[in-house]
Formats: sequence, C-alpha cells, structure tokens
Amino acid sequence: MTETMRANRSDWVAIFASLVILTTMLQAKTNITKQPFGHTVDGTAVDLYTLADDKVELRITNYGGIIVSLRAPDRNGKFDDIVLGYDSLDKYIAKTAYFGAIIGRYANRIAHGSFQLDGKTYSIPKNDGDNTLHGGIVGFDKVVWTAHEIKNGIELTYVSKDGDQGFPGALTTTVRYALDGNALRIEYSATTDKDTVLNLTNHSYFNLLGQAKGEVLGHVVKINASRITPVDATLIPTGELKSVEGTPFDFRTPHAIGERIDANDEQLHFGLGYDENFVLDHPEGQLAEAAEVYEPTTGRILKVLTTETAVQFYTGNHLDGSITGKDGRVYKPRFAFCLETEHYPDSPNHPSFPSTELKPGQKFHSVTVYEFSAGSR
Repeated sequence: MTETMRANRSDWVAIFASLVILTTMLQAKTNITKQPFGHTVDGTAVDLYTLADDKVELRITNYGGIIVSLRAPDRNGKFDDIVLGYDSLDKYIAKTAYFGAIIGRYANRIAHGSFQLDGKTYSIPKNDGDNTLHGGIVGFDKVVWTAHEIKNGIELTYVSKDGDQGFPGALTTTVRYALDGNALRIEYSATTDKDTVLNLTNHSYFNLLGQAKGEVLGHVVKINASRITPVDATLIPTGELKSVEGTPFDFRTPHAIGERIDANDEQLHFGLGYDENFVLDHPEGQLAEAAEVYEPTTGRILKVLTTETAVQFYTGNHLDGSITGKDGRVYKPRFAFCLETEHYPDSPNHPSFPSTELKPGQKFHSVTVYEFSAGSR
C-alpha cells in the first residue's frame, strides 16, 4: 500500500469515526435512572425515576405518578426547579395538595358526590364540601403504580377495581411520561370492563421563577379559549358555556396573571382568583396549542399542547402559607399556577357537555405536551 493510499485510508477512517460520533449524538436518548424513594404505610416500596437530557431534568415517583421536580434553564442557561412539591414520600402521603400528581378517576369536581349512568345512581366520597374533588378520598394520586422504563421515559399502570371510590367498572389506566429534548409528553390510556366515567389529568403547580420564589402574578398567559364553563359558589358548573369576551377570562391575547385577578367579577370571587375551566377552541382529539406562559424575569416559556377539550387554569389561591415544600420553602397564595388539561368538571351531571363515559371495548386516549424554552419577548 502506497503512502497516498495509507493517507486516504486514514482520512476515511477519521470521517467514518466522526460520522459514528455524530450519529450517536443525534440518536442520544434521555438518560433514565431509578432510586428508592421510601415505603408506604403498608410497606410497599416506592421508587423515584430521573429523566434527564441536556435541556430538562425531570423526577417522577410511581406513588401517584407524581412529578416531584422539573428543572429547566432560564435565558442565561441557569437551571431551576419550576414545580412545587415535597422532599420526601412521607409528606406526599400525609398531605393532599395534589402537587404534580396523576388525577383520577375523575379530575375536578362532581356535584353532590353522585352521578347517574345507565339509569343507576352512583355515590362517591365527598371530600370538598358537598362535592367530590379529584376522584375522592383515595384517588389515583394516593396509590402506587406499576412502573417500567420505555424509550425516553417511564410507563405507569394502575388497575382500579370495580367499585373503587364508588366508580363502576374495573379500570386499567396507563400513563406514559416521555422526555424528548425540551418537551415532556404525557400520554394517557384506559380501558374498562363496565360502563364508567373517566377524566384524567396531571396536577403540576408551576412557577417559572423557580419553586416558591415569589408570586406568579407577573407571568404572562395566553389561553386559546373563547368560552368558559361558569360555576356557582361551590365551584360546580352551572351548565352554561359563557363567552370570555369583555371579561377577565379573555386570555386569547396575552395578559399578566395579576393584571385582572382582583377584578370585581363573580367568578373570580368564587375561586378567590383564577380557578376556571376554559373550553379550548380546537377540535377534541387534535393535538394543538392550548396555552402559553411567559415569565419576563427569567425568560422561561411554558407551552401546553393537548388533545383534550378543556384546561383548568388555577392560580394557587388556596396555598395559605401552611405548607412547607421542597428545600424548606413556604408556599403562599398565588405562588404557582396549574394548567390541568381535561374534560369539563361535573360532566356526568351535564348531558350537554362532551361525554366522559367509557364503555367496554373502547379505549380512552389523550395526549398533553409541555414544552419548555427561554428567551425574550
């Protein structure tokens, strides 16, 4: 072999090696690790999963499918945890703030703890005055899910027995959390062996300043919804679909949360701030942008896409300073916001609302994506 041939061969080896490295980088997957997170009162072991790449780091426990932490960079590349929560499993077990949890069987409220299905009345535990909130006393946020790793994330499965919290049918629910670059994809699926009702969501409390680093009143919000489902004094929908035009609930163009939160509006008085179901303008089942939140100080941006029909916008109004969360930080009123993608509250008692019924042979499927970025506006 001549020197020229050897040189050419070396060049091709170097090029091939570079291509291998580049291909490996392009195909790099989310790094997933698992560690113990403690035990429930009955001794069941609980794990904590970390999903991480160079853009976002996410920690999830299979107790309640809870997002324990979510670290994302600001416009200067500084990472911070932007969701509220607790440092230990014991606190998640003892407290009911729904921080970061999977909510089911029925997210949001059901009036008077009852509904009719197939001519039969079902009673479920009342845990919010005369109403049922987020699935009852022991909802999906208070159980241990079976977990295993999937591409870029974890899959959680839970079988809720027929009659669990009063709901009919044995319900098998699967929730997939997958982290891909700057996007967290949550995919919900469920099947049942008997007619039932279902409404699933994730209840993360966000603060783009960093968890417990101040009120979220300066966050600028856009919600692609022309209507809300107004509520009575107990936060149960009246059955009306009301236009947001000319109200503090019109976020079709961006507004700071604090701009109108204390306006003289009955709905704001009932919720002590924003706690309202927004009817999204896109068709059900189509993955489309529901909302976007921008925090001017850090430049962090949260974009929410969903196939769901609605999103509950809540501004942490009931955080009263009595909860000490992660890193010993105290959670005060309006220190977080939630964007809970879901169907309408109390749908089983409102035939005019989109149905939340699930029948044997059907498969419930819903997708929500949270995209994180940072920049200037």
